[in-house]
Amino acid sequence: MVQRIHALPPLLVNQIAAGEVVERPASVIKELVENSLDAGAGHIDVEVEQGGVKRMRIRDDGLGIARDELALALSRHATSKVSSLEDLERIASMGFRGEALPSIASVSRLTLTSREQGAEQAWQLAGQADEPVPAAHPPGTTVEVRDLFFNTPARRKFLRTDKTEFNHVEQTLRRLALARFDVGFALRHNGREVFSSRAADDVRSRERRVSALLGQPFLDNALVFEHAAAGLRLHGWVAQPTFSRSQADMQHFYVNGRMVRDKLVTHAVRQAFQDVLFHGRHPAYLVYLELDPVLVDVNVHPTKHEVRFREGRLVHDFIFRTLHKVLAEVRPADQLAETLSPSATPGVSQPAATPPAQPYQRPMGLGVQESRPDYVAASLDWQQPAATTVPAVQPAAGTVAKSAAADIPPLGYALAQLHGVYVLAQNAQGLVLVDMHAAHERITYERFKQARAGQGIRSQPLLVPVSVKVSRREAEQAESQRETFDELGMTVDRLDEETLVVRAIPVLLQGADAERLLRDVLSDLAVHGSSTRISEAINTVLGTLACHGSVRANRRLGIEEMNALLRDIERTERSGQCNHGRPTWTQLTMAELDKLFLRGR
Repeated sequence: MVQRIHALPPLLVNQIAAGEVVERPASVIKELVENSLDAGAGHIDVEVEQGGVKRMRIRDDGLGIARDELALALSRHATSKVSSLEDLERIASMGFRGEALPSIASVSRLTLTSREQGAEQAWQLAGQADEPVPAAHPPGTTVEVRDLFFNTPARRKFLRTDKTEFNHVEQTLRRLALARFDVGFALRHNGREVFSSRAADDVRSRERRVSALLGQPFLDNALVFEHAAAGLRLHGWVAQPTFSRSQADMQHFYVNGRMVRDKLVTHAVRQAFQDVLFHGRHPAYLVYLELDPVLVDVNVHPTKHEVRFREGRLVHDFIFRTLHKVLAEVRPADQLAETLSPSATPGVSQPAATPPAQPYQRPMGLGVQESRPDYVAASLDWQQPAATTVPAVQPAAGTVAKSAAADIPPLGYALAQLHGVYVLAQNAQGLVLVDMHAAHERITYERFKQARAGQGIRSQPLLVPVSVKVSRREAEQAESQRETFDELGMTVDRLDEETLVVRAIPVLLQGADAERLLRDVLSDLAVHGSSTRISEAINTVLGTLACHGSVRANRRLGIEEMNALLRDIERTERSGQCNHGRPTWTQLTMAELDKLFLRGR
């Protein structure tokens, strides 16, 4: 039987579009709230019943819709956001497709009520009615959606429990509230208020909103930052590595106010955390990227969750370098809260100010292979055989005198060594405990990286060059980016249209699988426009060397050496964690110690 081409009826067209735009009640909330934001709303009220499946109502105080445009608003591809190709290429609004309202109306019982600012009368259009009728309504718009998927039972079967669907609704609205601090939001479920937030116009009120939506612990552990360069601006909050999560559930990234899930962004953030995050943990952040709308394409997917950057490599490097610097600049002085002063704790003695500690006394011990670069060998003579007998606690020499808090370094001064593993120190807040191996591992690792950065990545010719069969596109890519491979310490030549040959790899990666290394780098170049694969591999080697070259457990340290370690921690980048992501030190305040002994009760 011959199948004839025919036009689909409008209702079916809208239901097909709804399959892309409307996945669940949370999708409806997202689309309608974004419409309210585009309408200039200053406050948005959201009410849902039974997780949104039975009823959703979104009311705003925006510009409103004229009577003659109500029916047009429910027709496909009707929008006030774009009118030309030029508008589409520099979209600044949340919505622009003109698909949301008709798609939602095709799978629910929708009622649209609106009153233009300055108009004397509100108008309402319900369901499939042809003409709007007068209604009582303040300036703004209300969209009521009932019985979602009532006419598409197959879609309704995919919905979860009311609780699960409401959790998605709440998460969506929280994300939208974090995108627009200048707008007030309120959410009610089954008549109960879940959260309400006024417009946040200053720093303190914005922090209150972040605390209310993400939790005070996130804000307490977050680093505030702002950086602009090359027409890009990145700002927001990024949690310190110690506040990592078991799931990627607290990662909020916005591009020009639009919440997105983007692989390039996720990769850049992950790279920034690579040296400080414990295995299997996920960073937490609330970050905003602002750039010229012409440099980002939001017309990628109907849900508008994905974007495409016209200068992907520039954006990736900007995000990575900014967050990497933010994390690197954290020092113990920044991490310690100034919540306790000596004057507030009478009777607590403070250590006397002492001259700067001398550098480590590095006895000769561990041998160094001649094939290792000089910057590796220079720091590996710290290790020496462990002492045969180490007392459980090594008391400090001298007495402790009172001193002004200004004279006390952030991590204070060493008191003793515990079981040859921890250094105990006293600072203005109380007691500091340092894992001496983890701390020295970070210090040594950062010194290795700095030395390597100064010398560059040195390469070593392979005794037998490795031929690798690749696609023609990959071969052309390798040939065009020869300088990139040179910077990475690799020598790669093209033998024919689909064959590459690796002639040299970095010194520190001798013995590595050259073919796999080449394929991984080519993959990175294709996806991200750059590759940190070799740097990561070299850093892994340096991390291993730093681990083996750092002070071991049961190594006796003198007071001078312990104080030198404390000072080095204060000066070293990312010193709060070792390169495996474990914490290097922790603080016990006097209040916490008093609580242990029930003092003051």
